[in-house]
Amino acid sequence: MDVAMFDRTLSAFPTFGEFLIQKKITLQHCLCSNLKDCREQNGYLHYEENLKNRRRLLIFLFSTGLVPTLPSFGKTKVKSPYDEKRLLEQNRRIQKENNAPDDFPSFVREGFDVKVLASENYIKCDSGLVYRDFEVGEGDSPKSGQQVIFHYVGYNESGRRIDSTYLQGTPARIRMGTNGLVPGFEEGIRDMKPGGKRRIIIPPELGPPVGPSTFFSSKQFEVFDVELLSIQDCQRRTILAFYSDVICN
Repeated sequence: MDVAMFDRTLSAFPTFGEFLIQKKITLQHCLCSNLKDCREQNGYLHYEENLKNRRRLLIFLFSTGLVPTLPSFGKTKVKSPYDEKRLLEQNRRIQKENNAPDDFPSFVREGFDVKVLASENYIKCDSGLVYRDFEVGEGDSPKSGQQVIFHYVGYNESGRRIDSTYLQGTPARIRMGTNGLVPGFEEGIRDMKPGGKRRIIIPPELGPPVGPSTFFSSKQFEVFDVELLSIQDCQRRTILAFYSDVICN
């Protein structure tokens, strides 16, 4: 083989450097063919750099407070009838487990929002108090300054008994109009008559003070079954000119 033929044979096979150059050109050609214009490909790096600069500018403006905050719109939670039904069934199931009395009101609670569900036998006052008379009784209703003697059983929303004078064996005694009763409780028995039996549903705003020393929970409805036994007149007596007390009979 002569030298000229050997040179032509070598030139038919590209060197490694020439192969890389051809591969680069081929790759660039493929990229350009996938884009509308090779100029767009060349400008992509400029677009990325501009995007980074904009991000840096926005971060700076927000961090310095130069950009006003946009108004936020809270999402209003829509109550689903399914959720209300589920909560109602749950409350009734718990009341049944706690042996709640018959015709006990149901409470659908979702956070601090509570819906009281009771039969048509219950009466709702303008103050929010709800009551039902089982027995009306006879005679006059108590007046301020008079002492009322009564039995009661207290329940929470789940129908669990929290207090009972029947279990204590002694009825409660309190004078009306002396702030000795829970506001809702005094309102509930104000128009009762001796021998009357009434169920009182006291909303939180008419309820007692709450705290570790009481059995009342914050934002809870309380239910009381009350039996008014009697009403007594009271008078103040003075002893030795410096001591006085109140006698009720």
